[in-house]
Amino acid sequence: MAKRSARLSVDLTEGSLRIHRGDKVLTITSAAAPPDAEVTADFIVYLDEILHWDEPHDGSEIAIEDLQRIVEAIEEEFARRGLTVEFE
Repeated sequence: MAKRSARLSVDLTEGSLRIHRGDKVLTITSAAAPPDAEVTADFIVYLDEILHWDEPHDGSEIAIEDLQRIVEAIEEEFARRGLTVEFE
């Protein structure tokens, strides 16, 4: 059986990311850094908050494999733009 290819695209907006995979969308807002942290990243993502796709697919959990692909796509897009992202 051929491996299913999950094509992802990442859109950056002011204060959020939009991840597109087929007809599913995931919106991630930039998290605030902890008060005592010395964060210099342009964007902070808390991975434990990424659980479901946006409506109308909010009943679909995001699998670990998809989360790994999402992280890779975000890293690639930020690197392409010369920005930094931190995952917590």
